[in-house]
Amino acid sequence: MGVHRITSEAAKHYAQRERILGNGISLLGSASEIASKLDKETAEKFGDLASYLLPHSPGYAGKLMAVTARLFWALAGVEEKEWEFKDLGDIERLIEELRSKIED
Repeated sequence: MGVHRITSEAAKHYAQRERILGNGISLLGSASEIASKLDKETAEKFGDLASYLLPHSPGYAGKLMAVTARLFWALAGVEEKEWEFKDLGDIERLIEELRSKIED
């Protein structure tokens, strides 16, 4: 057993993606537990978060991001939005913003 060192740019990107995806999924799970208490703006932002995670999510997780986004948007009472690509740094900032909203 040794220490894994992330040295290549591809490995760094993969590690960043996995960390942000894990944080995002955990936050969406926490939000789902209090979904009935969320205001419409916050519910819409959670739908946005799920949609932004979609292109970064492999396999079945990606399929569930589309479902999750649509459910949060429906809860917020907004129409399904255009799916847009956000880079991981932007997604990470949104995760922190939303985490602070539901932890208050």
